[in-house]
Amino acid sequence: MAMSRNIISLLVSACFLTACGGSSDPASTPAPIPPPDNNLPISQCDNVVEWSVVETTDNIEFLTELAYQTNQPGVIIAKLTDKNSSGMRFQWQQITGESLSLISDKSPVLSFTPDNGGDYQFKLTVSGAGQNITQFVTINVNNAQQSSLAVHSNHQVVEGNNVSVRLASMNGQMPTDINWCTYSGTDVNLDLSKTERPLFVAPDVAQDTVISIRASAEFNGQTLTDDVHILVTKEANISSPYFDSPLARTYAYKANSAYSDRLTQCTYSNSLNSSCTISQLPLIGQQTTNPSISTIMDRVVVSHDWMGRNFEQFLQQQDPHGDFITLLQSVSAIVISYDIRPSFYWVVTGAIYLDPDNLWLTPAERDTINEAPDYRSDFGNDLQFLMPWRHVKNNQYAYSSYPYENRTNRTINDLTPRLASLLYHELAHANDFFPRSVHANLQGPTLLDDFYKRTNNKALISDQLSNFSPLQSSEMYGLANVSFKGETANATQKSYEPSDITSFFRPDHASDYYAYSSTREDVAMLFEESLMSHRYAISRDVAVTDAPENASGSTITVNWGQRGRIGESAIKPRAEFVITEILPEVGSATLVANLPDPIPMIAGKSWLENLTLISNNGFAPQKVSQVQQSLSTPERPLELSGSQHR
Repeated sequence: MAMSRNIISLLVSACFLTACGGSSDPASTPAPIPPPDNNLPISQCDNVVEWSVVETTDNIEFLTELAYQTNQPGVIIAKLTDKNSSGMRFQWQQITGESLSLISDKSPVLSFTPDNGGDYQFKLTVSGAGQNITQFVTINVNNAQQSSLAVHSNHQVVEGNNVSVRLASMNGQMPTDINWCTYSGTDVNLDLSKTERPLFVAPDVAQDTVISIRASAEFNGQTLTDDVHILVTKEANISSPYFDSPLARTYAYKANSAYSDRLTQCTYSNSLNSSCTISQLPLIGQQTTNPSISTIMDRVVVSHDWMGRNFEQFLQQQDPHGDFITLLQSVSAIVISYDIRPSFYWVVTGAIYLDPDNLWLTPAERDTINEAPDYRSDFGNDLQFLMPWRHVKNNQYAYSSYPYENRTNRTINDLTPRLASLLYHELAHANDFFPRSVHANLQGPTLLDDFYKRTNNKALISDQLSNFSPLQSSEMYGLANVSFKGETANATQKSYEPSDITSFFRPDHASDYYAYSSTREDVAMLFEESLMSHRYAISRDVAVTDAPENASGSTITVNWGQRGRIGESAIKPRAEFVITEILPEVGSATLVANLPDPIPMIAGKSWLENLTLISNNGFAPQKVSQVQQSLSTPERPLELSGSQHR
């Protein structure tokens, strides 16, 4: 799944239910993995942050900046003078001025970047706790006279949640000599492992509190500065045994959904004390066997509207065969929030949880996503091998790479390969646990009760696959515990070289290393790779390589690898079984019969050099263009097995 520290404990406890295949109690919550210890105090800024305070006749005041200018991130913060904002609903609307992209229009923090000068007026409606207040605020934007430093993004975050902000490049170049300070009274410890992208954990606060941080940097001989403002909100005490670390504020994407009053509470809440019953939140397929996109969207939970909007657009434009609409019948909800990383499915709620990095279309949308790294990033560092993967079509990556430094738009077509593969994978989990064939027989009272009944009878698709065609390599199972579950590698595992891994993995029947993390992941990987090949003619590369320091596509050397491993004769029957059970409409026998034969990689060549392959066991070296070699165009990040899922 992509994900931040705040739900590590959730994921560890969820491990049994989706990815880990263990025998622990799914309701238990082990202690969270400690956060990294590279958070350091930063200096106090020399001056204090200044606001223009706009008071109103109601219990609302607006904090506005002393000056706004074009092409510079701006912010207006609404504060309630008689209470904290928890439990209240905010809705901003632009009344006058050139149209702005208001990505956070349901937050007390309105963030925007104006392209044009002039007056801008906004209407804010605040409702909840028996109140319904509307107020207006007006600002003036000046035309910028020179280039300015820009830090993204001003936003609201709950106390204890992860925070990331990012310094933007200027004219395609990153400023130098970057320094950060915090204003008096707002002490924070920053993780500056990437100086352009500070990370920190929002401190506990007694009341809603604004934390302001200043960046200074050199550009073209000038020292420039910009401030970023984070509203840390006071929240109710956490009572959930499931979600026992702070979660972002979320809400039903469709306010008029019949389930809007319970969606968040049943799927993503710090007060979820027991699984909701099937009568409270049934699977979509229990409601209808022919759902429309509108029916699906009735079950979507988001932290920002753009996430639901882009997900709906994807279903409208990129699901011509209805695969995802069909597979979504086996979930109770779709949760998309800026603090989910990596994506996952969880049987306790029956929902899938999606990392929104797979859904953004504009830089402003991307700015709202927390960049805290996947908590598993350091697992397996003691091992001497890597197993990278990528999606390929016509000897090229099947999707573009979008460095954060390049503030660019993308289209639904651009994000489709990654989002489609993610959905095939996570929905394979949902359909493994509750395929459509059993929906009418689920008795509850909760999905968890039915899960126990099914798994006790070894009735899950993954149980059946493991029974008739189990994976054989005990060595790979052990290594998967290190790479994906954080176990400490023993001396034998640390001594394995890439050639050893090849000898364990190559003759076995797994399509990917991640399949060894659990029988559940074995099913999901088979389904994902088969459907991506069938529907999109996209192949999945997998390889065993060395693990040099600062590994990249051009520095790791392939010991063994294949393109389209799912086409191996020994793997095809396993894939056919899984497809038949999950999506019989697609015609599994014909699909599997038409899977392309695997193409071998050339040992001794780099991962990047193996991007261009030919099918007759030959090799055509990939020519790295001058653009790729340019220092201004970073090499595409390396992706390792399991990185997209949990």
